[in-house]
Amino acid sequence: MSQQKCIVIFALVCCFAILVALIFSAVDIMGEDEDGLSEKNCQNNCRVALVENIPEGINYSDSAPSHLSLFQGWMNLLNMAEKSVDIVSSHWDLHHSHPSACQGQHLFEKLLELVSRNIEIKLVSDILPTESKVLNDLKTKGAEVLYMNMTAYNEGRLQSSFWIVDKQHVYIGSASLDWRSLGQMKELGVIVYNCSCLVLDLQRIFALYSSLKYKNKVPPSWSKRLYGVYDTQNKLTLQLNETKSEVFVSNSPKLFCPKDRVLDIEAIYNVIDDAKQFVYIAVMDYLPIVFDTNAKRYWPYLDGKIREALVLRNIKVRLLISFSKDTDPLTFNFVSSLKAICTEVPSCSLKVKFFDLEEENACFLKEQKNTSLPKLNRNKYMVTDGAAYIGNFDWVGNDFTQNAGAGLVINQADVGNNTSIVKQLKAVFERDWYSHYAKSLQPTKIPNCLNYKLNKAVANKTAMN
Repeated sequence: MSQQKCIVIFALVCCFAILVALIFSAVDIMGEDEDGLSEKNCQNNCRVALVENIPEGINYSDSAPSHLSLFQGWMNLLNMAEKSVDIVSSHWDLHHSHPSACQGQHLFEKLLELVSRNIEIKLVSDILPTESKVLNDLKTKGAEVLYMNMTAYNEGRLQSSFWIVDKQHVYIGSASLDWRSLGQMKELGVIVYNCSCLVLDLQRIFALYSSLKYKNKVPPSWSKRLYGVYDTQNKLTLQLNETKSEVFVSNSPKLFCPKDRVLDIEAIYNVIDDAKQFVYIAVMDYLPIVFDTNAKRYWPYLDGKIREALVLRNIKVRLLISFSKDTDPLTFNFVSSLKAICTEVPSCSLKVKFFDLEEENACFLKEQKNTSLPKLNRNKYMVTDGAAYIGNFDWVGNDFTQNAGAGLVINQADVGNNTSIVKQLKAVFERDWYSHYAKSLQPTKIPNCLNYKLNKAVANKTAMN
């Protein structure tokens, strides 16, 4: 009899434990970090602005569109901060003797001021605080530095770049906390103001990063409070500058994607598939290759999606790729391959240009001008006739398969009014496309430094054989 009682008591205890676990599991969907935010009480009437860093000496026509400077946009966010500032960045270097580094120093001083005012500062990095003076100084003053050991997870890197201020305002784009992003580099991003509905979802990516701080492996399963809130089938409907919009955020790599979270590659597919007329792509690098330890292999997913849009759907594609002395010569091979599919298809429309901010001196700038630093276009976005994707990745295989990054998709049916962010981004692309910095490089006109790299690679292969 006593044995039966023990069995009954044990069964009741087990049931109670399961019930408690289920209750906490349900509560975990919200989590304390979201400060009571939900889809029912968040802000969805938002303001959005493009921000750009245009390096000194880069000139457009007087009629070309211009936008809020990246530095001013970031400073505006910090000036608005009352409770918290969460920043994810791939670089943390705001100190330098170069004349263009002064804005980085001002930004650093502003962050120190916020810490002194007891505003909560959380910084996510894959760089240890001991390896970055900026991180170390901010940590010493009271900021919380959350280190992600990307090498241990999948031998990748943290390329995410986004801010969340007071759980209301968001920045996402190409720029990192690097003085070059405020000086020598051409960067682009968006700031979304008073938009806690968007924060509700992006904050979960930040929380995912935070959950990995100083850990050497990813958990076998993710907490429910890290699940995606919106996706391609359930987009967040809101007003952006009084224009009806549908948005969602994406994340990479797959290792960091809990349930209901859209991968960056899936987000890009969604934008291209929804395009009716054109797809304009602006990236620093276009290289559909995955580099493994001892080899490299073709990574067809984005390259193949472009081919599909060109041949099967007659979508007009424009590809604007940055050019510098470090441009991989294989880029020209892949571009030539893309162009080749349009030679026999009358309705196929593909054009490619290379954006060279150093013009004729890109290859030999360091050798010729030891006191100068190269200017480079680091934009990472895509715009179509009805949507925009702004992300943290170049279109390189390893970025999507190994590195951590995030993206923002904005769909707008009405792109006719001047407040449409999709229309504004299209105008930025066309400004760059028709500028004298954009060139159509032919195989016979590849700069000498890249021809040298190509010939050297061929010579090495021949010698090995």
